[in-house]
Amino acid sequence: MKVSAYASHSAKGELKPLDYEAADPGPLEVDVRVTHCGVCHSDLSMIDNEWGWAEYPLVPGHEVIGEVVVVGKQVTEPKVGERVGVGWQSGSCLTCRYCRQGKEHLCNNREWTIVGRHGGFASHVRCQARWAVRIPKALDSSVAGPLMCAGTTVWSSLMHHGVRPGIQTAVVGIGGVGHLGVQFLAKFGTNVTAISTTRSKEKDARELGASDFIATRGTDELEKAAGRFDFILSTVSADLEWERFLNALAPEGKLCICGIPTSEVKFPPFPLIIGERTVCGGLAGAPGDTANMMAFCAAQGVKPMIEEFAMKDVNRAVQHVRDGKARYRAVLAA
Repeated sequence: MKVSAYASHSAKGELKPLDYEAADPGPLEVDVRVTHCGVCHSDLSMIDNEWGWAEYPLVPGHEVIGEVVVVGKQVTEPKVGERVGVGWQSGSCLTCRYCRQGKEHLCNNREWTIVGRHGGFASHVRCQARWAVRIPKALDSSVAGPLMCAGTTVWSSLMHHGVRPGIQTAVVGIGGVGHLGVQFLAKFGTNVTAISTTRSKEKDARELGASDFIATRGTDELEKAAGRFDFILSTVSADLEWERFLNALAPEGKLCICGIPTSEVKFPPFPLIIGERTVCGGLAGAPGDTANMMAFCAAQGVKPMIEEFAMKDVNRAVQHVRDGKARYRAVLAA
């Protein structure tokens, strides 16, 4: 099968057309014709080889929505013609203890969609059938794309770390991931506070469900919230003054980091030890997590705020995200 894609050929390079021939899918794989694909900050990190994982030519794109067009010989679900999503992860071994427990995202032999393989800024993308998640009819394809990475990362962080209705929560960073975090936490029945450097996004945050707002730059608002939060979700890809956020946790509170800071995360031990607080990570979830998240979004009206670009305008979309201008997710449409 011929695949038409957009690829970077060097670190920080412009994306240029790339055509390649894909062999027949393996017995447990499916090919998906891409109709929409979100532009995630992780795509930029891979284009720039920020993490040292990039192999060029690199076709980014891991928030894919499309139609199954070819299935492997052993695939029974999904079927040709079904609408599915493909996220950050596209395969796992299916036999290890994590895979058997429905925690395929923790498999030591996992395959990531744009690491060592071509992603969804393309006409087609391939994944293991297990990782092709059906999309509910109530969700438009353009808004479903970002849910395949940003959405499942937030949802899985809440589900895996014991967030429950009625607790005090906070979201650090009201951006592409954070604006979904506010919605999930509000719809889930927690009392959610949005935390940002300035008050420029306060109106958006409150409309998305935040009951309070804290601006951190040049204020003592975070210090006044000491001991307040049972769960804080950090969604920013930047370094923070981590001690300030640990101090804002209640006893037994959790600080969950799902954004990727630019430097090592460091903090003094006493704020962690005194109060038995926890620092944990948030990762895009297993297929079961993502399916449950999609159902919740369809039922509760959770959806990303998006700006849509034609696939041929991929470089403009990437630059829009790079410049921090997206409100709040950019999506490519084929």
